[in-house]
Amino acid sequence: QVQLVESGGGSVQAGGSLKLSCAASGRTFSSYGMGWFRQAPGKEREFVTAITWSGGTTYYADSVKGRFTISRDNAKHTMYLQMNSLKPEDTAVYYCAAARYDDVRITRRNSYDYWGQGTQVTVSS
Repeated sequence: QVQLVESGGGSVQAGGSLKLSCAASGRTFSSYGMGWFRQAPGKEREFVTAITWSGGTTYYADSVKGRFTISRDNAKHTMYLQMNSLKPEDTAVYYCAAARYDDVRITRRNSYDYWGQGTQVTVSS
């Protein structure tokens, strides 16, 4: 069992930056692939980025490539999402999630077993 808690959301102007954190409970954090998803009002939850258990491989949605950076610190049981050059279309609730996979399947929403409660990110123009 893994429990996930996101933090770091907030409101920022376009072009600004935010850093999200996802704190995980459980001793097996390093065994899970981890990801960030987001859901805007009236839209489906979509993949943003993911990272393998070792941190050696990362995946990004085209819409955030070059602007967002995912990382993890297994010793601290924490995953991060550094978001730069934010745009109004990045406005959404951001969720972190944990998957029992450690390959390209962590880009797929239905691969994930555990989800956080979400944190709101609002980008104004």
